[in-house]
Amino acid sequence: MQVYKLKYNPFQENTFVVADEDKNCVIIDPGCYFSEEKKHFLNFINSKGFKPLALLNTHAHLDHIFGNSTVLENFDLPYYLHENDLPLLAMAEKSAALYGMHEFLPSPEPTHFLQDGETLNFGKINFQVIYGPGHAPGHVAFYNSTEKILINGDILFQGSYGRVDLPGGNLADLKHTIVNKLFQLPEDTTVFCGHGGETTIGEEKLNNPIHYS
Repeated sequence: MQVYKLKYNPFQENTFVVADEDKNCVIIDPGCYFSEEKKHFLNFINSKGFKPLALLNTHAHLDHIFGNSTVLENFDLPYYLHENDLPLLAMAEKSAALYGMHEFLPSPEPTHFLQDGETLNFGKINFQVIYGPGHAPGHVAFYNSTEKILINGDILFQGSYGRVDLPGGNLADLKHTIVNKLFQLPEDTTVFCGHGGETTIGEEKLNNPIHYS
């Protein structure tokens, strides 16, 4: 599997495209908001010759779903989200208005609800779903044990962790997710974050301030 990272929108959110050797791909947290970003994203998919098989959201905060409508209008895909984040999805248009982002196009409803521990298979791409609330009520991470890859949205960051002051946030839940779930993964697991650069589980076990929260 190859992981591609594209940075979009005023929140500098990381959009991920994960592809296999047959050019199948899954799209995770499309953040393209401006028309130029949407064109860039579609050109990226088409220029690579990728065949999208699914849209996955780690959670439904605004910056991670800006591009959902664009993806689903251009590709006939199943859309996966955890059911506990449906309220965030429903309030996204009002949230966008609060930020003055009036070009926001509401996301379609999910076609599939993610379940903790389930395995997703798309072509030669597979992920285990790890339910990890704290930053958002229905937050999940996607883990591939063979490649030791974790796409974790806004749970864990390089030297930091997700904010908990947004609707549905809870510091105790977030700490439990990180310490009891993510930190149990192999230390050489590469963590792809929703903002900023990559890190590893081992690095964060040593240095992340979540230990002192």
